Amino acid sequence: MSEPGAAEQPAGTVLEKTPPPGPDGAAAPDPRRFWSARKVPAGLLALLLLVIAVAFLYDIVAVRAGRPAMGWRRELARQLAERPLDDVWVLLGAGIAAALGLWLLLLALTPGLRALLPMRRTHPDVRAALDRDAAAMALRDRAMEIAGVQTARVRVTRRRADVRAVSHFRELDDVRADLDAVLADAVGGLGLSRPPALSVRVRRPGRKG
Repeated sequence: MSEPGAAEQPAGTVLEKTPPPGPDGAAAPDPRRFWSARKVPAGLLALLLLVIAVAFLYDIVAVRAGRPAMGWRRELARQLAERPLDDVWVLLGAGIAAALGLWLLLLALTPGLRALLPMRRTHPDVRAALDRDAAAMALRDRAMEIAGVQTARVRVTRRRADVRAVSHFRELDDVRADLDAVLADAVGGLGLSRPPALSVRVRRPGRKG
């Protein structure tokens, strides 16, 4: 039976639960996420700076050796000296440089690796993580074990585990109650530092044709 005061939902039934408490009975603390090494952006930026530095260094050494400066550097110096600050190309270049700088700052200040969910630490020197797709697959397998569940889709984020099931027989409330009990146990069994809140939705199959 549905809870008193709950709105009728003919298309299915929904249940949301808060995350289970930690082992000591208190709410689980916000775990530290894994930080990405950002190897590709760092490598590209280092390569770009290396090419620019080598080009300028080669030209400066050539000038010191008595050779004329390369045409591209003379043209660059002329353009920088003659173009006003409100020139469209100057503004465009400044905008690109600012956007690139903000992107690099964002990469430096955010951990990345959003697909990894930190797990509880059983040893102070060991940190482990569970891939979100693997967690979703484990919950989906447990959901498919419930009698009456025809199909199930699971999406796991850092804070929520959304389960969308289709039941072709049994009462929706009964299927929902079984899913709630089984999946709550399954979420706790994932060993995550911060178990996601569970959201279960059950509906009937759509009509064919």
